[in-house]
Amino acid sequence: MRQWLVNPILLCRKHLLGEHVEHHMFMGSIKKGISVKGYLRDGLLDPPTLRSRHGALVMEMKARGYNHKSPLPDVDISHLPDGHINIEYNLEDLKGRCKECADRIEKYESR
Repeated sequence: MRQWLVNPILLCRKHLLGEHVEHHMFMGSIKKGISVKGYLRDGLLDPPTLRSRHGALVMEMKARGYNHKSPLPDVDISHLPDGHINIEYNLEDLKGRCKECADRIEKYESR
């Protein structure tokens, strides 16, 4: 699980929908009291951004004509520390692992 935190328009369908479902998985884990310490340590989660990022992902999903019927559950995340996600690293990682994301990133960087 991870938050990419890159501009959602840059994500291919797989990574857009994947990050969306992972927000629900993070919230479910937090609600169950499962530790997310490793995700915080490894720069894969920034709890204060979970709700706003979910909203940004949903906006992009709707812009692409995808259905969204899964609001983020109301979970108290105030006790969790801020995470530190390296967005520039994530952009390079996406370019290296996904041709469609790489094409989208190149297209929008050249604007």
